Amino acid sequence: MTLLRWADASRETLNEVLPEALVVLPIGATEQHGRHLATGTDALLAATAAERAATLAAETAARPQVLAPALPFGASDHHLPFGGTLSLTPETLLAVLLDLLRSVAEDGGARVVLVNGHGGNVGVCHAAAAAASTRHRLAVAHVDYWRFAADDPAGGVPGHAGEFETSLVAAVRPDAAGPVPPRARPLPEPATAKPKGVTVHDAALWTSIDGYTDHPERATAADGAARLDTVVAGLAACFAELTETL
Repeated sequence: MTLLRWADASRETLNEVLPEALVVLPIGATEQHGRHLATGTDALLAATAAERAATLAAETAARPQVLAPALPFGASDHHLPFGGTLSLTPETLLAVLLDLLRSVAEDGGARVVLVNGHGGNVGVCHAAAAAASTRHRLAVAHVDYWRFAADDPAGGVPGHAGEFETSLVAAVRPDAAGPVPPRARPLPEPATAKPKGVTVHDAALWTSIDGYTDHPERATAADGAARLDTVVAGLAACFAELTETL
């Protein structure tokens, strides 16, 4: 089936294709990623995974796919203390996503998948998908790209600017992954396990780990390429299935 890039298409083409298409909307962030990764890491990885997966899915998809431009901003207020961050509040991000989804519906679209690349966006994406589905008669799916690497042997997927993300950036954009300097402070001892099924948000955590997790110095481009292949394969299968079920 066809893969169409929204930004490269005319209104006539989109008017014709959107009623039957699956719109793929990558969502990232622009935020500090330690001293070694570019601030656009999350947007880069979400856009790369979505584009490669949509290209692969086109071989077996039951309907056309339309790849929308990636949204480069997310809910990143927790990174503002480090600098280098352009953040939307969760409320603003929700409003932006709802406006974009409303636009898809007004343009004649009926099916959207949000491909998220930033942990701080997860809850907002879920809320936007649920709200838009009832307000605009859309079928909206939400996936976090790293879920397709959940069995990664390094663990800690995706972390933040740790081994996982650093390896992916090294594979995709080596110029955006610099040397990993010594930490300003050592990693703290692992916290006591939280109750099962509970998610804890703690602003003090980011300062205690100098704004990035685990061991990015262990990352290699080869590992990143292998991880990205796994992610893309899983995401492509997801897209292909969504073209049959949404």
